[in-house]
Amino acid sequence: MPLLLHPLQCGVCPSIGSLPVPLPREYETKSGKAGPGNPTSPRQGVRKNLDFEPLSTTALILEDRPANLPAKPAEEAQKHRQQYEEMVAQAKKRELKEAQKRKKQLEDRCKLEESIGTAAQIWNQEILPNWSTMCTSRRVRDLWWQGIPPSVRGKVWSLAVGNDLNITHELYNICLARAKEKWRSTAVPTADTEDSSDRESSLELIKLDISRTFPQLCIFQQGGPYYDVLHSILGAYTCYRPDVGYVQGMSFIAAVLILNLDTADAFIAFANLLNKPCQMAFFRVDHSLMLTYFAAFEVFFEENLPKLFAHFKKNSLTPDIYLIDWIFTLYSKSLPLDLACRVWDVFCRDGEEFLFRTALGVLRLYQDVLTSMDFIHMAQFLTRLPDLIPPDQLFQHIAAVHMASRNRKWAQVLQTLTEQKRSGARLSGAEALS
Repeated sequence: MPLLLHPLQCGVCPSIGSLPVPLPREYETKSGKAGPGNPTSPRQGVRKNLDFEPLSTTALILEDRPANLPAKPAEEAQKHRQQYEEMVAQAKKRELKEAQKRKKQLEDRCKLEESIGTAAQIWNQEILPNWSTMCTSRRVRDLWWQGIPPSVRGKVWSLAVGNDLNITHELYNICLARAKEKWRSTAVPTADTEDSSDRESSLELIKLDISRTFPQLCIFQQGGPYYDVLHSILGAYTCYRPDVGYVQGMSFIAAVLILNLDTADAFIAFANLLNKPCQMAFFRVDHSLMLTYFAAFEVFFEENLPKLFAHFKKNSLTPDIYLIDWIFTLYSKSLPLDLACRVWDVFCRDGEEFLFRTALGVLRLYQDVLTSMDFIHMAQFLTRLPDLIPPDQLFQHIAAVHMASRNRKWAQVLQTLTEQKRSGARLSGAEALS
């Protein structure tokens, strides 16, 4: 295709045809076409006298005025040169500051990698070989709190969660085969199949939820490397526990386990995690028990953050509005993935209590922001937490939360409230404990 030029670009006036259009004298000079007595352009003269390289368009301040305008006074030229030198100095200062920042980030990253490597060596060589005798020691608990190295995280989670259900790899393969058979025989679900008592019909619903699981990672969606693995674990579980079936939120828990464990081991950990009392209450949607958990949470909420608790009460913001999503996904949907894994670390050590302690830590971290909000803005904020949450800062706030109310720990408060529920008394958490 021939190159088409605008008429003015090729020096032809459209109204005259092929007659060349002469350029004004000042443009000839600026373009480097030196005339008689003007061997070099003013710009070249300025550049020759500079002992530093001008910064893009900022150097225009040093240029002489066009020939058809009065020349710069010496004072103005000196002022412009000084301004330009100040701009260059500021630019160099910014570059130096950014370089120092990058250097510090690199040093911090190297220190972090070194500490992770050292910790991984301790876990591999000292703790894991002697798990039964060392897992409850003070030293191990302190290392646990600091975060388990990614290279050993899956192994530690498996040991901490345990396998009370005695699930084997063979049982997983059986459940998976049954799920695949169900997929082959199940057509597109209708209203009747979705409402049937057989929860295995939820196999098809899994596909709808997988696409919403960590979409930013692009590894669990259809065509991604872990799509089939996630699909298999969730499908096998619905056949292992047809009374529970698939519930929205399970995909996030399974996905986190897949990132840290082999497929069969991830399934074993997944089934045992969901068998814990708190998770079973939520995933089976046991409203009575869920309300008991919320009441127990409010006891410690009022104990630790009385002003924020009163503000929530005044605005009728109840725990179910924000806690359900946090508990259902074990924070893997609500927090950045690396931070969620640190929460999982201690959750595997301390159990369900730490889930609610983490919730209080989040509220404590943002209490100043929340106390200035109304119901709508608080609900929006808590259901979509900030993308950047400093891990160390959050864990400092979690550590400051005291999980004891009137000398009663979490398990004792929960038991008291559960018994109170069974007796039929309708009291608030604080009233039930008095």
